[in-house]
Amino acid sequence: MGFYERHVFPHVLDFVMRGMQPLRGGVLAPASGDVLEIGFGTGLNLPHYPASVRSLSAIDPMDALQERVAARVAAAPFPVERHRLRADGGLPFDAGRFDCATVTWTLCTIPDPVAALREVRRVLKPGARLLFIEHGRSDDARVARFQDRWNPIQNVIGVGCNVNRRIDALILEAGFEFEKLERFKADGPRFLAEMYRGVATS
Repeated sequence: MGFYERHVFPHVLDFVMRGMQPLRGGVLAPASGDVLEIGFGTGLNLPHYPASVRSLSAIDPMDALQERVAARVAAAPFPVERHRLRADGGLPFDAGRFDCATVTWTLCTIPDPVAALREVRRVLKPGARLLFIEHGRSDDARVARFQDRWNPIQNVIGVGCNVNRRIDALILEAGFEFEKLERFKADGPRFLAEMYRGVATS
């Protein structure tokens, strides 16, 4: 892991993703019970979970901004446990462990997002919900072509982030079914701001 990825990018990511705070509450509002969060990052989702959440188990390979993250975890009104992926990419939980899962602006960076989503589905109870908001490939062919050209650059400056993934297709390929799916444009350049938001069931 290089200097940029270890010392610079976490600050950039935390700053940029704080701009997405207004979108988090609506996505996370249906969460309840024992929740699995994929892509915990710097803990920006924590204040937006509802009172119906009993516990949160968080998965993320990044371990940066430790004091800032610790303060956010300490302020959460429910217990938060942080976990790392196993070496084989599997989740360290039994099947059917969770009532709900959340993923926010994370599927863009996971090397094999379909395999990761299948693992999420494995550890969810039957019929449990996956709550998500992600950026991804545009429905506009002109914008999508630009995303394809830009993507190698994005991979570098975004430390593995991809702007051109079809998030809806990935979720379906992993075996989920959509309860709700919305497409919209967030603030910012369109090639970075094409959003997928919704609820899928296991």
